[in-house]
Amino acid sequence: MDSGHSRIVAADVRFPDRYERQADLAAWFQSVGGGKGEATPECIERFFARTGVEGRHIVLPKETYAGLGGFGERNALWLKHALVLGNAAVEGALNRAGLDPSEVALFVSHSVTGIAAPSLDARIIAARGDFASSCRRLPLFGLGCVAGAAGIARVSEYLRANPTHAAIVLCVEICSLTFQLSDTSIANVIGSALFGDGAACVVMVGSKHRLAYAGNGVSVMDSRSVFFPGTERTMGWDIVDNGFRIILSGSVPELAGGPFSTAARQFLSDHRLAPSQITHWVGHPGGPAVINAIEDGLNLARGTLDASRRTLARVGNLSSASVLVMMEDMLHGNRPEAIGSGLLYAMGPGFCAELVLLRW
Repeated sequence: MDSGHSRIVAADVRFPDRYERQADLAAWFQSVGGGKGEATPECIERFFARTGVEGRHIVLPKETYAGLGGFGERNALWLKHALVLGNAAVEGALNRAGLDPSEVALFVSHSVTGIAAPSLDARIIAARGDFASSCRRLPLFGLGCVAGAAGIARVSEYLRANPTHAAIVLCVEICSLTFQLSDTSIANVIGSALFGDGAACVVMVGSKHRLAYAGNGVSVMDSRSVFFPGTERTMGWDIVDNGFRIILSGSVPELAGGPFSTAARQFLSDHRLAPSQITHWVGHPGGPAVINAIEDGLNLARGTLDASRRTLARVGNLSSASVLVMMEDMLHGNRPEAIGSGLLYAMGPGFCAELVLLRW
């Protein structure tokens, strides 16, 4: 174990039972949203085919989305499904870690696809009844795709100050309930072709916690936040009567290959590392063009970020939960055999990025 550093010791992911092939979703989207404005049938077919997504989980039968009402109905459905998926992910992650809920000192939660007060973490704690009443809660909103990485980074800082504590980070995104079938913009077509539903939770412990000595998991060595001024309209939501209308600029790949890659190089250089020395990559699967741009910007061989491509193909872009889904696979599925450095990263509204240096 790396002395003084927090560790990610377990993770769990949960998806809705319903899984749709991308080709079937494209045909459905054409039938309900095609032929209007920029969303021509040809445009829909082209973007759905180019996303690299093979299938996605969604919470409702696809035929029912066209009949959804305004924000209130959509948000009520979000809360219903987010609580089921979120609680299951928390339960699974704690069981895998061998950690009793009463031992959790900090519960961080995030979703950018719905709003609740009390927040998801409060409702899960209240429903379960097995968390300590002194558990600190930190609900987040607005970080979007970057939130999984940001949650790990902020919790690692908390655990540095409280090395005997344990914490969890939960990300739940029900992206399908944000689809705006009346929005004929290219941004909405791309968003509807990329995003899926799911939840993921990671368990983290400080360097003096008993689970830190068990030899499981991965150490969090350092983190860095990066904000790119003048990019507020690059990614995010406009809040409208029907809920969330996507903001998604075509400049994201350019930012990924340019300013983001420069920031990542500097972060690694400060630790006397080059991108070529990173053996394990946990990168948010923003889309094929973004993944390619980062490989080019960091001068990585094509295929270096294939773990991101595989996640994108299997479940789509899960916004904040994506990097936690990838971490679950590395902890409990395709665990790296070699000891080495890893970089977990994501970008999100702001426009901003989070970089987390890991050590296996």
